[in-house]
Amino acid sequence: MGRLFKHLRGYEWSVALIILLFVVQAYCNLSLPQYMSDIVDVGITQLAVTGADNDEAMNYLLGRGGGMLFFSVVMMIASIFVSLLAARTGAGMGSRLRGQVFKKVISFSNAEIDQFSTASLITRSTNDIQQIVMVTIFLLRMIIYAPILGIGGIIKVAETQTGMSWIIGVAVGIILVIVIVLLTVTMPKFKKMQTLIDRLNLVSREILTGTSVIRAFSRERYEEKRFDVANRDLMRNQLFVNRMMSLMMPLMMLIMNGITLVIVWFGAQGVDTGSLEVGDLMAFITYTMEIVMSFLMLTMISVMLPRAVVSAKRIDEILMTEETVCDAETVFDERLNDAKGTVVFDDVSFRYPNANEDALEHISFTATAGETTAIIGSTGCGKSTLLNLIPRFFDVTAGRITVDGVDIRTVSQSKLRSLIGLVPQKGVLFSGDIASNIKFAGDWISDEQMIEAAQVAQAEDFIGEKPDHYQSEIAQGGTNVSGGQRQRLSIARAIARQAKIFLFDDSFSALDYKTDIALRKALNAKVKEATVIIVAQRINTILHADKIIVLDDGRIAGMGTHRELLAGCAAYQEIANSQLSEAELSGVQKGSTTQTSSSPTLNGAEGGVRS
Repeated sequence: MGRLFKHLRGYEWSVALIILLFVVQAYCNLSLPQYMSDIVDVGITQLAVTGADNDEAMNYLLGRGGGMLFFSVVMMIASIFVSLLAARTGAGMGSRLRGQVFKKVISFSNAEIDQFSTASLITRSTNDIQQIVMVTIFLLRMIIYAPILGIGGIIKVAETQTGMSWIIGVAVGIILVIVIVLLTVTMPKFKKMQTLIDRLNLVSREILTGTSVIRAFSRERYEEKRFDVANRDLMRNQLFVNRMMSLMMPLMMLIMNGITLVIVWFGAQGVDTGSLEVGDLMAFITYTMEIVMSFLMLTMISVMLPRAVVSAKRIDEILMTEETVCDAETVFDERLNDAKGTVVFDDVSFRYPNANEDALEHISFTATAGETTAIIGSTGCGKSTLLNLIPRFFDVTAGRITVDGVDIRTVSQSKLRSLIGLVPQKGVLFSGDIASNIKFAGDWISDEQMIEAAQVAQAEDFIGEKPDHYQSEIAQGGTNVSGGQRQRLSIARAIARQAKIFLFDDSFSALDYKTDIALRKALNAKVKEATVIIVAQRINTILHADKIIVLDDGRIAGMGTHRELLAGCAAYQEIANSQLSEAELSGVQKGSTTQTSSSPTLNGAEGGVRS
């Protein structure tokens, strides 16, 4: 409960007003049985004795009846305002929680994202928050009212002096036993339910995003079974909880009806002996029902509360998670106001969270502004990991990375990333249109800059073929454009930012050789003063880079130009032998700078980035 109440901070005045309205509502509700008792014992009795022409008795009945009507109207108005305030408070709290969770998740590094998983973060941001909102509204509309009504009912029962108060004690005891037993049995299942929802979301997301692969390998039946397992696990859990909780209402009704019979049985004896008036008996039954109903309302929250408490805990896990990548208490952004973009790795090592060994070890090199630095190596050697350290998607474990001599941890993440144009390995586009994706860095990008970036990225041709040109729709994830088009738009987005440091993470892999040559030739003129770092799988992509770094199992196996590495680096020779023809290899070994027409260059006149 404490986790739920914590999220109500900021709504104290609304809660206080709701409690005040509940006191008014409870007072009106508990006054009605007394008025009804007076009508039966006084008004109707006088009419029965004196006849229907007794004006005093009629006036008494009308007065007490008018009082009941007044209290009923006041109670209705209070109930309406309680519902309105509860709904506003619940909706406002839900909106605030979603904003806090979203802001927190956006600040997460890749380590925190991997810790929770994307599927779990989606569930927590939607289903878990919705559970908290529903319970909060239920809590404000009914549960706060229950103890007020119950305490007031007990006071009124004590005033009736019927001698049957022990019946209420027995009823409350039975109710508490039932609730405790049900909660003990169902609480573990409630805790498991959100985990099962996470699992179902994960399986659904994987199947929906990988539909084409599933069909290509004819694995529909296998994936159907996998989904069915996750679906049935959740269904069995929910059925167990619902079956247990469905017993609660019949048991409560049985208790209420049983109490009524007991009260009537013992009350009838009091009426027969003259020690109890009929109106008092009716009032006692009503008060008893009010008390039992208040406890019944409290038990109803037990159906929703366990799951909401679990949801609140899961939300708190996000909000209380400390980011592994965060800004220093004092940042020195002004040091990079006139940055040129020279990047230096100074004895950098990096280890993923909970890993047993370093992914990168003792990496040292300089990527100078105005030059191209290429990184190549076998799959899994740490190329993309190295690139992700520059924009601080992860922080180094040892050593440091500097930009123009400034440690990147001493400036804010926003300042650092404003200098970087990143093209990820997998081209990511957002729902909207082509223009909004190229101008993703900000509204300050003009249409002229957007068009120029598209021309450099060789995207102008296919954009021009679309009916709406730059206003053409882009589906979520860019699923309505090809892989090559997605890469070119991602490159255009980075170019439009006019960054000082360009990071290309194997960003030319989906391009044909002709487009690759034309793109990098245009890129040469556009980014000639910036620092360019390219991660590549193909040697032809980085053949004439100013500096090529060869990674092998997280370490630098060689560094130099293509010709130097081919002469003295075994790891690079192995890659070159697997990708280049004998003519290309012999041409380089003889010192030839001529490339075959099938070998696009990075720096040559045929389309290289720099010479």
